[in-house]
Amino acid sequence: MSYKENYRRWLESEKIDGETKRELESIAGNDDEIKYRFSKRLEFGTAGLRGTMKAGLNAMNVYTVAQATQGFADLINKECAGTRPVVVAYDSRNNSELYAKTAASVFAANRLKTYIFDELRPTPVLSYAVRELSCIAGVNITASHNPKEYNGYKAYWEDGAQLPPDHAQTVSDFIDRIDVLEGAKYVDFDEAVADGRIVILGKDFDEKYMEKVLAEAVYPNAVKAVADDFGVVYTPLCGTGYRIVPEVLARAGFKKVYTVERQMRPDGNFPGIRFPNPEFPEVFEEGIEIAEREGSDLIIATDPDADRVGIMIRCADGSFKTITGNQVGALLIEYLATAYEETNTMPENPYVVKTIVTTELAAEVCKAHNIRIFNVLTGFKFIGEVIKNLEVTGHDSYVLGFEESYGYLKGTYARDKDAVVATMLIAEMAAYYRGRGMTLSDALDKLYERYGYYMEASKSIVMDGLDGNERMQKLMDDLRNDPPSEICGAAVIEFRDYLSDTVKKIGSDKTESTGLPKSNVLYFLLENGDRLVIRPSGTEPKVKVYILACSDNEQNTLDKLSAYKDYTKTWVR
Repeated sequence: MSYKENYRRWLESEKIDGETKRELESIAGNDDEIKYRFSKRLEFGTAGLRGTMKAGLNAMNVYTVAQATQGFADLINKECAGTRPVVVAYDSRNNSELYAKTAASVFAANRLKTYIFDELRPTPVLSYAVRELSCIAGVNITASHNPKEYNGYKAYWEDGAQLPPDHAQTVSDFIDRIDVLEGAKYVDFDEAVADGRIVILGKDFDEKYMEKVLAEAVYPNAVKAVADDFGVVYTPLCGTGYRIVPEVLARAGFKKVYTVERQMRPDGNFPGIRFPNPEFPEVFEEGIEIAEREGSDLIIATDPDADRVGIMIRCADGSFKTITGNQVGALLIEYLATAYEETNTMPENPYVVKTIVTTELAAEVCKAHNIRIFNVLTGFKFIGEVIKNLEVTGHDSYVLGFEESYGYLKGTYARDKDAVVATMLIAEMAAYYRGRGMTLSDALDKLYERYGYYMEASKSIVMDGLDGNERMQKLMDDLRNDPPSEICGAAVIEFRDYLSDTVKKIGSDKTESTGLPKSNVLYFLLENGDRLVIRPSGTEPKVKVYILACSDNEQNTLDKLSAYKDYTKTWVR
């Protein structure tokens, strides 16, 4: 069908509710908007679905959620795994509960026993639930840190990680065959709850999860030593961390946890927050006021589904600054290794996992503490795969997995990033340094002095509009087919193309395998040790460039980052 025919079909269908029809009537005559909504469906990938909440094929609504869930159920039944249950969770966004109940109703109609939480829960609780309840799959309705207009559908497989690429492709293929208005099976939600096809999970399940999180504390005595005068400011940004995070901090021994009260109420409109993203300094404004009043050196924010965490720390001059996900990750590795060494509890054969776009400072810290480090593709599911594969041997001990985008996991109870355990460990780390007369700002300075000034930057090349994907692919193809021989005066000594699974060392005719799954990613290693990595975003219309640089001087590194960012502008005319 053409986009106009799809629009007319929705407008005339008896399946479409009255509110949706009124919305569709309001765009009559707006050809660009109709074309955007109805010329293609919302793409289903390894991250599931994500889009703005509106009527249409290319958006999040009950009809596209039901269609995706039917495709997911078809995958489960194709794998002959229908005898195992599924679990559904949701965050604080507008319509999240509605979409979650829609998904549960479709799963139940496909003869799948379905668990659903009684209210909003963090994403890591969903990941843990998949494993704890021996589910074949799970779904969390969330758009993570996106603006309020967005919602999403994160799909998980039996290991508690997001879907692997082959399963995601199978679901996408099934969705292609399912009519968005007629193809999904439904049962009445309340009737399915009454007869046991849908089972409600309550607060008692949270106790199991929090027990797992608290078991990951490394140095409880460090908290106890300073608890009487050490304060932490926390905000969930109107999201799912509002209840569990303060409870975990209290049980971990923190006596002074100050919360940003206006942001403690779950609210999908995110009042006073333009973007509910903990990497943005503006989300900490109310927290800074509290920290100034209470004398706290640490402010922590989790995103709406509590899988990502950002922090602000007090500097020597008394001001506050945000630090990056890369910096937090490197600090955590140094702290965990030091705490293990001081308490003589370093696990056997310890290892850390990071992504290829995450700081190389982590590798230097691991080397100093005799910890192995693994590099994987972007996406926490790949970190989860390493954990799963090494768990089989029983020989290696997982210490930490993290990615530059503010995601961390300690412990194997889940397979996705967990801002709850990360918040506890960051606060514990700050307490440890407080006991030694240091702030986290001091600890970061010491880290750079010891290992070198490893710093990172990123640049997004936005390519929205109907031809956005085509322009994104052209940029990748141009760089792939005609890679630069030098960047900002530094020769490219190695070029990796993860899509063709090739590593080419410049000056050699030989190529090697990347050792990782195929993915549309390009990687340039320069003679000075700096790196540029380029990949299309999986959830937004942009190409992301990651810049990793290092020198023995902070200003030199900053200057190089600036030069590399300027250089990337030459890629787009």
